[in-house]
This record gives sequence, C-alpha cells and structure tokens, in this order.
Amino acid sequence: MEQDEASVLLPERGLSRLPRFKAYRRRWFLLGVVCLLNCSNAMLWLTFAPVADKIAAYFHISLEMVNWLSIVYLLISIPFGLVATWVLDSVGLRCAVILSAGLNMTGSIIRTFSVMKFMSLGSQNYWYLFAGQCLCALAQPLVIFSPTKLAALWFPDHQRATANMISSMSNPLGILIANVLSPILVPEGKHIPLMLGVYAIPAVTACALAAVGIHEKVPPTPPSASATNSTSQPFLTGLKMLLRNKPYIILAVCFGGGIGMFTCFSALLEQILCEKGYSNVFAGLNGALFTVFGLLGAFLLGLYVDRTRNFIESTKICFCLSALASIVFAVASRFRGQAIALAIASSVFGFFGFAMYPIAMELAVECSYPVGEGTSTGLIFVASSSAGAGWPLQCHGLFLRHLLPHRLQAAQCGDKQRFGQDRRYRISRCP
Repeated sequence: MEQDEASVLLPERGLSRLPRFKAYRRRWFLLGVVCLLNCSNAMLWLTFAPVADKIAAYFHISLEMVNWLSIVYLLISIPFGLVATWVLDSVGLRCAVILSAGLNMTGSIIRTFSVMKFMSLGSQNYWYLFAGQCLCALAQPLVIFSPTKLAALWFPDHQRATANMISSMSNPLGILIANVLSPILVPEGKHIPLMLGVYAIPAVTACALAAVGIHEKVPPTPPSASATNSTSQPFLTGLKMLLRNKPYIILAVCFGGGIGMFTCFSALLEQILCEKGYSNVFAGLNGALFTVFGLLGAFLLGLYVDRTRNFIESTKICFCLSALASIVFAVASRFRGQAIALAIASSVFGFFGFAMYPIAMELAVECSYPVGEGTSTGLIFVASSSAGAGWPLQCHGLFLRHLLPHRLQAAQCGDKQRFGQDRRYRISRCP
C-alpha cells in the first residue's frame, strides 16, 4: 500500500498518533556540501607537507616551521574540539556547517597574502601562512564532527552508515588530493603562488554553497524513529555520561590513538621516506595508495555494515589488521630499496585503517546514546588530536637532533647542495 493511502487509514485504525517519516532529497545536497568542505579542509591542512623542502626554501624558514603548519591543526583542535561539540549539539548543524565554511574560506584566502607583493611582510610572510592555517584549524573540528550529525538527522536508518562513510571519507580524499596535487603544482618553488590559489577555490565554493543552500538545521519531518528520538543531553551532562561509559572510553582511547597515528603518518610521510633516500614522488605515491585503498575499504565496509549491522566485529578485525600493516611499514621504512614492501604496507594500512573510521564513529554514537552525536564524536577527535600532535613533536625531540650529517646526505627530496650549505632546512628530517 502506498504511503499516502496508509496515512489516510491510520485514524480509522486508532493509530493517528503514529509518526510519519520522510527522507528528503535535499539531504544529498547537504551531504555534498559537507563532503566538499571536508575535502577542502583536509587539502588545506596538508598543502605543504608533500613539498616541505620547497616551502622551506621559498620562505627562508626551517622544515621544523613547515611542520608547524600541519601540527597547528592538531593543537588548536584540542581545546576548540570541545567548543565544536557544544555548537553542533546546542546550536545546530546548519550553524556549524556555515561557520566552518566561513573559517575555512577565510583561512585559505589569508594564506595567499604570503605571495602577494602589495601585502608582503618581507621575511615574515610565513606568518600569513600560519595565521591562515590557524583559521582553517578552527574549522576542522566542526567539519569532522558534522558527518555523524548529518547522517543521524537527515538519513533513514538503512542509509546512515553509508552517508557517514561518504562524508567521513571525503577527508582522506582531500589528503589524497594534497599528496598528489602539491608535487605536481610545485615542481619548483616559484610555483607556490599557483598552488595556494588553486587550494583556495574549493574552500570558496564550499562556503558559497553552504551560505546559499543550507536553510534548516533539522528536516521538517524526521527520516526515522531514531532521528525522532535524537535529542541531545545537555553538554556537561553528556560529557559526564561519556566519562562514566567504559565501552566508550575504550573506543575513544584506541580509536583516538589510531586516528592520531594516521595523522602523523600523513603529515610526516615525505620526511620519513626522504631521509632513507626515497624521492618526493615516491612519498606522494605512498600517500596516494594509503588513501585510495582506504577509500575503497571504507566503501566496501560501509556497505557490509549497513546490511549486517556487525559494527563491533568489523571494528575489531580492522584494528588488528591495520596494526600489523603499520608494524610492517615501520620496519620497512628503516631500510633503503624497499619500495615494493612500503607500497604494499601503505595500501594495506590504508585499506583497513581508514575503513574502520566511519564505522567506529557510528559505533561511538550507538554506544553513547542518549549523548548527542557531536559530543560523542568530538571527544574521540580531541583524543586523536592530542595523540596526533604529540607524536610529531616526540619524533623531533627524540630523533631529529641526533641525525648524523652523513645520513642527511642520502636524502633525495631536496637540493643536496643547498642543504649541505644551510642546515636550517634539514633540522626536521624524521628518521
């Protein structure tokens, strides 16, 4: 029987109070905007990592300062992550998306000031990049937390895991684009202005679409019974409930640490491989394999979980296999001439590591009910940012200062003669 006919008969059966559910087609537009915003923010985050040596030479700074353009994302997202959870659960999805789009666009534009002659600060142009990255970093928690909220409010139950997978995986897609596009756009330092302009285009587009096309924070009619009951606990009450929820704490520690490891891997991959004699091109290829196979794994696992609802089993299996792949990569990266082993390890690491990302986020929402989606995913993100910021700093503090000069001579990523003359550009090489 058609839905309209059923709704007419409901009063006659004494079920007039039974709620009606409706999935609106504009949910796909909202999903597209969030995906574009997620992708753009990730591209802005890792703009400089694949061409760190050229950025250092162009702006006359050390590689350590280039690394800070990525690490600042993680540091800022730790305190602002809590603010973002409150914005999502208390103010609403529409405000969160528009605010994040505005911050993301503004940050991308400020970064271009560093290469504009009439805005030049001379030797201090680096701080335009840093200020722009800080604004983009403020947008990141809102961008990262939005997928679970969007899936819960706008999509029916049988599409939630898939919608969450699509929107969540747009972030690693942005990482993939940055790893591939930055080396292509910047074969030489003089092309850095072009790169900054290209990366600003998606940010401006996402902001325009969000401002013009998003008018409601919730659909007029909920798409499912779970969306009807998707009422959030007060922010502080929700935090207290999460801290007393043992399954959630275990998931937050394990999964948050895993995201932090992926973050460190993405940000420092070029420097890890370069020190052992691998080129920028090969480092970019490994980053691309890591992300492409991750997207494939997330797509397949999202379809599987939507049909079987085996959230816990899938998450545990992916955790174990991604851990094994990371160990293989860590060992292989200590030796030269292991290109095939590194490529395979990166592919497997991405396939199982990224695959569990949207599933674990959905699992976090399920095991933390009735806490709001923004709060449950936000606390995990804060844990991941803490780990992701700590590991690059530890890498620098424990290893980089002890690298021997003859080991640096083997690197292929940059201009050996220039680096031999000026060690400022080498202090951030990761072993």
